[in-house]
Amino acid sequence: MLIGSIGIVGLLLIWQLCSMNGGSSNLLPSPITVFERGIELFANGTMGKHIGVSMLRVVKGFAVAFALALPCGLIIGTNKTVNRALSPLIELLRPIPPTAMISLSILWFGIGEPSKVFIIAWASFFPMVLNIIGGVQQVDRIHILAAKTLGAGYFSIFTNVILRSAVPNIVIGMRNGFSMAFISLVAAELIASTSGIGYFIQDARYLYKIVDVFVGIIVIGLIGFLINMILLKAEKALIRWK
Repeated sequence: MLIGSIGIVGLLLIWQLCSMNGGSSNLLPSPITVFERGIELFANGTMGKHIGVSMLRVVKGFAVAFALALPCGLIIGTNKTVNRALSPLIELLRPIPPTAMISLSILWFGIGEPSKVFIIAWASFFPMVLNIIGGVQQVDRIHILAAKTLGAGYFSIFTNVILRSAVPNIVIGMRNGFSMAFISLVAAELIASTSGIGYFIQDARYLYKIVDVFVGIIVIGLIGFLINMILLKAEKALIRWK
C-alpha cells in the first residue's frame, strides 16, 4: 500500500507546488482547497445526490451492455462462420465514439433517461464483447480434446472448459466496460440533465467554479478506482482454480 501510494502522493505534491508557484488560483486551485470544497459538498448532500443519479445511470447502461455482450461474445467466439460474418461489423462500429451518438440517441429515445443509458451502453459494449471473444478463442485446444476423449458432450465442454477458461477475459472486459461507462458518463449527461456528476461538472464550468470542476473529476476517478478494486476482488474469488 505504501509503494502504491507513491504516485498519488507525488502528483498531489506537484499539484500543490504548481498552485503555489505561478499557478493561477482561479485556474489551478490547490488540492487542499479542492479537498475542503469536496467535504463541504458531501456534508450538505449535494455530491451524494449527484453520485446516486450517475451511479444508477452507469449501472443501467453497463447492465444492458453486458446482457448483450456476453451472449454475442460467446457465440462469435465459438462459431467461426458467425465470427467471419460479424467481426467486420464490430470493427466498423467500434471506433465510433459515444459523443458521436448523442444526436442519434436523442432522435431515437428523446432527452430522457433512455438516451443517457444508450450512450453508456454503447461505450461499454465493445470492450466487453471483444474481451469475451478473445477469451473464448484463447481456450487451449488440448483441454477441449481431453474433455472429448473423456466423453464430454458439447454442452459440458462449453460450460466446464470454454466458459471457465474465458472467465478471466470476461472480468477484464467488465473492468474495461465500467471504465468506458464512466468515460462516457459526462457525454451522456450533456443530454438535458439536471443532476449527475457529469451535469455537476458542466454546470460548474458554465458558472466558472473551477474548484467544483476539480471535485467532480476527482469523484469520478475515485468511484472508478473503487469499482475496479471490487472487480479485481471478484476476479480472484471467481477464478481461484486459475
